[in-house]
Amino acid sequence: MNITTVGLDLAKNVFQVHAIDEAGEVVVGKALRRHQMMPFFSKLDPCLVGMEACATSHYWARQLSQLGHQVKLMPPIYVKPYVKRGKTDAGDAAAISEAVTRPTMRFVAVKSLDQQSMLALHRTRDLLIRQRTQLVNMIRGQLAEFGIVLAKGIQHVFKFTGQLLGGEAPDIPPLAVSVIVTLAEQLRDLHARIGGLDKDIRTWSKDNEVVKRLQTIPGIGIVTASALAATVTDPHQFTSGRQFAAWLGLTPRANSSGGKERMGRISKMGDQYLRRLLVNGMTSQSQSVRRNPDAYPWATSLMRRKPDKLVAVAMANKTARIVWAVMTRGEVYRAPLPATVKEAA
Repeated sequence: MNITTVGLDLAKNVFQVHAIDEAGEVVVGKALRRHQMMPFFSKLDPCLVGMEACATSHYWARQLSQLGHQVKLMPPIYVKPYVKRGKTDAGDAAAISEAVTRPTMRFVAVKSLDQQSMLALHRTRDLLIRQRTQLVNMIRGQLAEFGIVLAKGIQHVFKFTGQLLGGEAPDIPPLAVSVIVTLAEQLRDLHARIGGLDKDIRTWSKDNEVVKRLQTIPGIGIVTASALAATVTDPHQFTSGRQFAAWLGLTPRANSSGGKERMGRISKMGDQYLRRLLVNGMTSQSQSVRRNPDAYPWATSLMRRKPDKLVAVAMANKTARIVWAVMTRGEVYRAPLPATVKEAA
C-alpha cells in the first residue's frame, strides 16, 4: 500500500482510519480497536497523519511520531467545514485527511510529557480551588441560618474554622456544630492540598527559563507564567503578537462586510483558563496603575474613559502581545522609558 496521508478519528476504544495514496484514492477505510492501533501504523511507511486536537491526541501524536510518521494536530472547529454530510466516524476521518493537506490550515503543536504533566497539575488546582469556594459558601450559608454572618474575605472563614477546630464552638445547636466541623475539616484538608500543588508549581518553574522571563512582565506571577509555558509549545507558530492575543480570545470579534468594519466584543475563543489568568492578573495590576499613574500612562488614560472590567481586558490583550514577544525573542520584559511612551502616544 502506497499510503501518503492518513486521517485518524480518535476515540476511547474504536478509531476510524481513512488513508489515501498520492492520487487521492482511498486505500484504507476501516475502524481499529485500541490494541490494533500501533501494529497497524508500524507496518506503514512514514506518512502524514492528521488528527483533531482533542482528548488523547497529544499522546497518540507522540506515539505515532516515534514510528517515523509526520503527525499534525488541527483544531476541530477548522476540520468541521470539510465534513461532507452527517456525523459519522468515517465522515470525520475523511474530513481530517482532507483538512490536513490544506496549505492554509492552522496546526496545534504537540505537547511533551512534561508540559502535559504541568497542565494536569493546573487543571487539578483549578478544580480544587472551585471546590474550596463551594465549601466556603456552604459554611457561610449554614452559619447565616443561625444568625452568624462572617465578614467578606476568605481569611475570615479560615479564622472562624480554625477557632472551631480548636474547640471554640459557636452558640448553635450541637448537631449544627457537628455539620460545620465536618465542612471545616474538609476545607482545611483541601486548602492544604492546594498549597501542595502550589509548591509543585514552584518546583517545576525553578529551572524553567521561559517561566522566569515571563515573570518579569507586570501582572504575571508564577501560576500564569507556568500555565503559559506549559500550554504554548511553539510561540513561533504565531506570526505576530496580535495573532497570539486572538488565539487567546482577547481581540474583538470582527463582523465586516462591504468595506465597513464593525468590531464587537472579544471573541472568547481559545484557552479559557489562560484568558482568565491574564484578565485576573491585569485586574490586580490595575491597583498598581492607580497607585502610580505616571508609570502607566496608557492604562491611566483608559481608566478615565472606560469601565474597570473593560480596562482589565484591554490590559490583558496588550500583555498577551508582550508575552508573545518575550517568548519568541528569548528576552526579559523591559519597561518602556517615559520618552518612548510619549513618542508612541
